[in-house]
Amino acid sequence: MTEDNATDARIAPIAQVRLGTDGPLVGVQGLGCMGMSEFYGGTDEGAARATLDAALDAGVTLFDTADMYGRGANERFLAPFLARHRDEVTIATKFAIDRSVDGSSDVEVRHVRNDPAYIRRAVDDSLQRLGVDVIDLYYMHRRDPAVPLADSVGAMAELVRAGKVRHLGLSEVTGAELREAHAVHPIAALQSEWSLFSRDVEGEHTAVSAAAELGVAFVPYSPLGRGFLAGAFTDAAKELAEGDFRHQQPRFTGDNARANAELLAPVRAIAEAHGATPGQVALAWVQQQADVHGLPVVPIPGTRKASRVRENAAATRVRLTADELARLEPIAAKVVGDRYANMAGTSADRE
Repeated sequence: MTEDNATDARIAPIAQVRLGTDGPLVGVQGLGCMGMSEFYGGTDEGAARATLDAALDAGVTLFDTADMYGRGANERFLAPFLARHRDEVTIATKFAIDRSVDGSSDVEVRHVRNDPAYIRRAVDDSLQRLGVDVIDLYYMHRRDPAVPLADSVGAMAELVRAGKVRHLGLSEVTGAELREAHAVHPIAALQSEWSLFSRDVEGEHTAVSAAAELGVAFVPYSPLGRGFLAGAFTDAAKELAEGDFRHQQPRFTGDNARANAELLAPVRAIAEAHGATPGQVALAWVQQQADVHGLPVVPIPGTRKASRVRENAAATRVRLTADELARLEPIAAKVVGDRYANMAGTSADRE
């Protein structure tokens, strides 16, 4: 698919799908906004705002943020866009990762917070920063096992009854946790990492199987493997901007990065056959997992470029054959390096 075809997304918006049984109708691809404020090096604010507009033009209506992105800066960044397009978009944000600063040392210390008092305070803060009266989809960003899930989801359900939140979501939970939460209040969406490089959410009794069973939509974050599946990197230490958090990610560094880059050969070959980019093939693979597993799938690739958001949206029109899916099947099992630098640490260490 050429760049000319990619820009057609502005003329023919992408298809729509519903999140959960009675959740919002959204474009079948969303936009992850995290990188517009933090984690991937410096951002051109004007270009980032143009990207939001380009996404909406392409039919992308689910915009994903969190209170921890830039310590609230990302929510504030989205506020003017939401004010102009409130009736056209679905805004999703998250709570749970508390990025407090130690007053004596000025060092950030992250904690996962799921207690009801924190949830009630966090939603009010997010509403104010976003400049909206209600949040369309409110996620628990990470799970604190020390707090009973029924207490946390119960507090989230109170927000729905109070009119502060329309629908509930969870992030990075197990299939059993999803079932437990859904029994307290319907869950519209489950957000976890899912891509050709990361497939541990699949399988019997896993998050994907539970979501399919319960009618919960799956929202894959990092569907491009934080850009790796677009074919841009072989060694993060040489190719990433200063301040980019991928410098510390095991899959992006040294021998791991070089080995993982070699896994992209079938992705590139399939892309060439379709006249597409490797990133479009990777996104098409994620999108087609909806058919494989029988549930709505709405990936949220992140970008700060309008041209890239149009390219990503055009990937929804790439249809992989059964043979091509089979050629891509072995990739995840061969990936080297953990998803995060500190997989043994608390979930607050990982985004």
